[in-house]
Amino acid sequence: MPKVLIVDDTAFMRLSIKIMLEKGGFQIVGEAENGKEAVKKYIECKPDIVTMDITMPEMSGIDAMIAIKEYDKQAKVVIVSAMGQEHLVKNAIINGAASFIIKPFREDDIVQILNKVIAKA
Repeated sequence: MPKVLIVDDTAFMRLSIKIMLEKGGFQIVGEAENGKEAVKKYIECKPDIVTMDITMPEMSGIDAMIAIKEYDKQAKVVIVSAMGQEHLVKNAIINGAASFIIKPFREDDIVQILNKVIAKA
């Protein structure tokens, strides 16, 4: 069962992603509400994959992803972004994001994308 760290500054979005992924066969090993906390949780929880919001307080998702990838070059980070943030998504991909999901998304979409990223390992 793949282990996931969910990072989003909105509790409702973290809960939504958690429910969808648990139904899809993933184990949630941690949650973070900002980028700084995400880096700390990544080191503690050692997840197989991370879902990362881009726009968050204290440290952006892109900066957190870069810090995580410096710690673990093999880290798999999937960016979860709102519509209208395409330039940020492109920047995330350039900086090493494994994939991205645009909000709002369906349960099937997130499960399929995470499974595809895990399978590439």
